[in-house]
Amino acid sequence: MDAYAVLGNPIHHSKSPLIHQLFAEQTQQSLSYEAILVPVDGLAQAVDNFLQAGGCGLNITAPFKQLVYPLMDEVSERARRAGAVNTITFTHAKTITIRNNTLANRPVQKRRGFVAIDHIVTIGSR
Repeated sequence: MDAYAVLGNPIHHSKSPLIHQLFAEQTQQSLSYEAILVPVDGLAQAVDNFLQAGGCGLNITAPFKQLVYPLMDEVSERARRAGAVNTITFTHAKTITIRNNTLANRPVQKRRGFVAIDHIVTIGSR
């Protein structure tokens, strides 16, 4: 089962686990998605722990979007322009980022025959 999570502080309000679980059920995907409360000074350790545990990807929320940027091995042009990261994909023990959460779902969408769109409104994002 592929493992994903959202890191933040606070994080209890996040609807991401529910949204991702519903998406997984509707597309017959086997994945777990959890919300992880990270201490403000524990971001690097939390990212590394998730990677070492075999995690596939992370979403990043307040207050870490700018703080996680320097931890990345590679960043997309969108992340570079924003100076911030909200999606991390782990590939061959490297961290590769993209800026738009919707793009993170493209591998799942491609496997199931969905077409991702380039413009989307995310309600509640910062």
